[in-house]
Amino acid sequence: MTTHYKKIASELSISEKQVSTTVDLLDEGATVPFISRYRKELTGSLDEVQVAAIRDRIAQLRELNKRREAIIKSLTELGKLTIELEKQLNDAETMVALEDIYLPYRPKRKTRATAAREKGLQPLADLLLEQNRIDPEEEAAKYVDEQRGVNNIEEALAGARDIIAEFISEHADARTKLRELFLEKGTFQSKVVPGKEEAGIKYKDYFDWSESVKTAPSHRVLAMRRGEKEEVLWLDIQPEQELAIELLERLFVKGNNAASQQVRLAVHDGYKRLLKPSMETEIRLHTKKLADEEAIRVFAENARQLLMAAPLGQKRVMAIDPGFRTGCKVVCLDEQGKLLEYTAIFPHTGAGGASEAAKTTRHLVEKYHIEAIAIGNGTAGRETELFVRGLNLPGINIVMVNESGASIYSASEAAREEFPDKDVTVRGAVSIGRRLMDPLAELVKIDPKSIGVGQYQHDVDQTKLQAKLDDTVISCVNAVGVELNTASKQILAYVSGLGPQLAQNIVEYRNANGAFRKREQLKDVARLGGKAFEQAAGFLRIHNAADPLDASAVHPERYALVQQMAKDAKCSVKELMSDAALRRSIPLQRYITDTVGLPTLNDIMAELAKPGRDPREQFEAFSFTEGVNEISDLKIGMKLPGIVTNITNFGAFVDIGVHQDGLVHLSRITNRYIKDPNEVLKVHQKIQVTVVEVDTARKRISLSMKENEPKPEQKRPEYRQPQHKHTQDNQHKKHDQPETDMAIKLAALKGKFK
Repeated sequence: MTTHYKKIASELSISEKQVSTTVDLLDEGATVPFISRYRKELTGSLDEVQVAAIRDRIAQLRELNKRREAIIKSLTELGKLTIELEKQLNDAETMVALEDIYLPYRPKRKTRATAAREKGLQPLADLLLEQNRIDPEEEAAKYVDEQRGVNNIEEALAGARDIIAEFISEHADARTKLRELFLEKGTFQSKVVPGKEEAGIKYKDYFDWSESVKTAPSHRVLAMRRGEKEEVLWLDIQPEQELAIELLERLFVKGNNAASQQVRLAVHDGYKRLLKPSMETEIRLHTKKLADEEAIRVFAENARQLLMAAPLGQKRVMAIDPGFRTGCKVVCLDEQGKLLEYTAIFPHTGAGGASEAAKTTRHLVEKYHIEAIAIGNGTAGRETELFVRGLNLPGINIVMVNESGASIYSASEAAREEFPDKDVTVRGAVSIGRRLMDPLAELVKIDPKSIGVGQYQHDVDQTKLQAKLDDTVISCVNAVGVELNTASKQILAYVSGLGPQLAQNIVEYRNANGAFRKREQLKDVARLGGKAFEQAAGFLRIHNAADPLDASAVHPERYALVQQMAKDAKCSVKELMSDAALRRSIPLQRYITDTVGLPTLNDIMAELAKPGRDPREQFEAFSFTEGVNEISDLKIGMKLPGIVTNITNFGAFVDIGVHQDGLVHLSRITNRYIKDPNEVLKVHQKIQVTVVEVDTARKRISLSMKENEPKPEQKRPEYRQPQHKHTQDNQHKKHDQPETDMAIKLAALKGKFK
């Protein structure tokens, strides 16, 4: 274990003590948010990213150890384990290296080589491998035995070559060097399957494509793999065959005699029949793993930015789920998001419908003292926005809301449980309104893969994607904090130390006993023990509690410390929190102990200054350009406001209000050189763009953020714009998730797998 700590410390450039302490905390059941927030003295103030990295790496190394032990046990039972072999296994630092060492000894199905060994041809193979000056045919004649299945000299030599070919294919050094060659010099080669040209037109760029394994960006790796899976493309991965053969010959062909010629033949056969397919499989898995990791990273970062979008806050909101033929579903919500009333209006079905819709809307606004109107951005969204703005409602924010996932929520168990007697359109409208009030609280009710920032989410490793997205949601929820008395069980489930069952128990306790008056009451919740309380309490808020610390991020384990500070300052805790001069008078050094240092004390003082501070930005109203509602309304050179909806490594997609996101390519984000759009942009950011190119037929829009944008350049082949498809029936809307290409550069390939 100490070796693991040393390795992780080296990789993360931190101390072994930080690693060992963090691992101990994780093993005791502490969560990543809790450790990074409330155990800074123990970890040396490691942040969430570092703590999560330690968690993931120690899990990998433990899995490696587990496999190593299984292999050593297997070799011991087979009687194959030697001191030298055991040392090689113990020195192996990756799973691939471990499996390479074990490969020659691993029990396997019958092969041509095992059949040759059964015929007694192993000694002949060993003799040929020595490559002395012998006559191979003369030596092979000694092994001709019809009873053993060796009918002639050629069969004897062929069997010996089969044994040599398998030996070469299982040779650890040969596999390592060939793997490095595939990674450094290999190419992806894709071709269209004959007869699939029309059906697979979306893969046209890959009908005759060749690209280096080393530099291929993950969006193309994933696209080619998908094309192959759909049986549109044929995909091959290999370096030039001559390079691979030359590498193997240098390793195994020792001379230029007749025996060497037999070995040379075995090398050629071993590569084509055994090593190439094996290496191709490995490289496929490796490049897929790297592409997945980068795609998941970008996806998770986009999700984080969307989850942490600025909330409108506790306002009385009217939400409208727009539609043409079936009308617009309207709901009114109070400050807590409670449904007050719902109805339908038909502003797009003739003058009479518009007049009645206007009357109904004005009436509801006045009746419920509406402060903001949220309009879904799906079908008829811009038209509905135009209608509402035309009502000239004074002092009311009118906001277009991204409704991706609203239909998924409306049909979910959570929505049915909350609104069992309401149809999906009402539930969807409620979700749109609540999403404006508090994006995080509403979006946690939806599978993160459906919240509108997904790309290739069905192609990447689903287990890793879910784990990363869960980490992201947990991080966001705990960074913001959760109001204990109003939170849904869905958001409570993401609080450190809780989970679905304890979240349900909290809601049931709240329903049975009324609002929580203090954090200590959590200990009365069924099955919520001391460990769960320790992990969760600091992230749960009770506004207007008797103890003002219950509304802050100060952990209950530090209440006594704050009370002592107040006592020393001859004031109450409430006065200490409201008076900056009193806080400045506190000599923090006096309160340092073995378990409490300056990091925690500084956090406490910051929290006393702004108890329960929301780290999200302030909400800013936004509106699209009037009169620009469809892609056909766009003209080259137009300058328009937009909202960033998705960020990839090749650029950012921007909603400009025409039901089709435009692309700001990386090269058009700023006048200076940048490697990553995240240096400048984030999801949900409001920006100004210039239209530089419009392809109405293919629904492609090219945008620029640069000043003095030059004339449009030729389109780049490496991306496809997302296709937003909004359809509606009498029951509910389907919001199709765009499956756009992600131009994500693969991480540096190092020749050895982790």
